[in-house]
Amino acid sequence: MGNFLFQNIEKKTGVKMTDVVKLANSFQQANLRDEKVVRKLIQEVSRVANKKVSKEMEDQIVQTIINDSGAIRLDTVAKMLDQKK
Repeated sequence: MGNFLFQNIEKKTGVKMTDVVKLANSFQQANLRDEKVVRKLIQEVSRVANKKVSKEMEDQIVQTIINDSGAIRLDTVAKMLDQKK
């Protein structure tokens, strides 16, 4: 059942579940107060989702995360990935 669910998610988003798990682990271990770390995470999500993030949008996301590290959660990442259509 779980494998079928993962296949459906991969088909819908075009993102492999192994990449989603890697991203989730990266977020759990990341220092979300470090701008360089946050930028790297944003770029990784962008790459995995095959979705460009403008410099202005990246700056906004970085500031939001650094100012409130609780603002980024796994469901937020999932929504970003789901928007790749």
